[in-house]
Amino acid sequence: MIPRTVRRSSRRTLGLVAGAAALALPLVTVPAGPADSATVKPLPRTGFEASGGARWTSEAEERDFLAAVDRASARVSLRVIGTTAQGRPLRLATLGTGRTTVLLVCSQHGDEPAGREACLSTVRDLAYAKDRETRNLLARTTLLVVPTANPDGREADTRGNADGVDINRDHIALRTAEARAVAAVIRDRRPELVYDLHEYGATPRYYDKDLLALWPRSLDTDAHVHDESEKLSERYVRPAAGLAGYSTGIYGIWTDPLTGKPLKQVAGDGQERILRNTAGIKHSVGLLVETRVDALDEAEQNDPARNHRRRVATQHAALAGAFAYVEERRGPLTAATAAARRAGYADRGPVFLGGADNDPPEPAEILADPPCGYRLDAAQYAEAGDELALHGITVRREGEGVFVPMSQSRRSLVPLLLDGRATYHLVSGSPVEEC
Repeated sequence: MIPRTVRRSSRRTLGLVAGAAALALPLVTVPAGPADSATVKPLPRTGFEASGGARWTSEAEERDFLAAVDRASARVSLRVIGTTAQGRPLRLATLGTGRTTVLLVCSQHGDEPAGREACLSTVRDLAYAKDRETRNLLARTTLLVVPTANPDGREADTRGNADGVDINRDHIALRTAEARAVAAVIRDRRPELVYDLHEYGATPRYYDKDLLALWPRSLDTDAHVHDESEKLSERYVRPAAGLAGYSTGIYGIWTDPLTGKPLKQVAGDGQERILRNTAGIKHSVGLLVETRVDALDEAEQNDPARNHRRRVATQHAALAGAFAYVEERRGPLTAATAAARRAGYADRGPVFLGGADNDPPEPAEILADPPCGYRLDAAQYAEAGDELALHGITVRREGEGVFVPMSQSRRSLVPLLLDGRATYHLVSGSPVEEC
């Protein structure tokens, strides 16, 4: 089980987690206590666990489960960070007191529930764990968990929210309550790592691994943040899943079933409005993880609960790798994100309006010599001001409008929001060439 097996050495961590994560249903840890079982209270269980994986946890069960964990453990604090169009709360669970902040965003797509279940049980297991390694982890780490990032979609079992909007395509425009809540958490808590849990539909033979992962591909991600994100995927998360017995691959890439060589890319580009890319541009190490929804064999076809348990267990195995990464690379992670946050003030270098780390941008997509800022008139600022604030963008009042300088921490984000040539810009600001 992830929290019980986090260790300082990733090799030991991954070895220990392999056995537990390979189980069809995540283990429920019993805290160490007196031998008399009558004195040991049963741990809160999710609806998923109580049903043996036959059904997913309901909204009411999530509410009661998190409330019970919160009451029982001083390690956990809960708050509501937003409300959906249908009035459901967006909850944030916080554990730990450390300087390294990790954010888990679970099940942005309502019909991809396995990540949510892994997040809920992880909150519980970290809250109750007694071992020294977990205590050390929480002393050095603050874990933020949005267990259900799309409550309305989860209730309806739909990809989008109540308005049919794909939340994972709204992290630039911020038109949805769900994306706005996540943006505010990233702005206010400045996580070093943003870990985004999803599921996907397989294409047999070419695109059918148990787990797929992908880092920020946007070229506006700081190079060191990009490299740490790729290390998180390729040296920790995928190997952890592999040691637990699950096959892995890179999200969006079809591979030859015989040679394993890439054949074509079907998803996973560098567009800035997707959370893994937005996180990278905002100087957080980011990772998207996707578990395979489709049944692996006849046994899973005949027993949906078995399929559900495998999907959640795969997410748990991948999370073990993420925790091992945080423990082993805490120094490089902190150094990369801190340096990236300072670099924007120097106001140097190009900004990319397109392309990806595996797709060179077109000349028209490169702002080789960006302006020193953008002016917004009063109407433009009225339209985009709230979103700029949620993104953490600094502005300076000028008459009835504002000036948005490039020289600021989130420098690369400014043209993506305000340049009329950017694909997902909020408004077309007026470039200012000389300041």
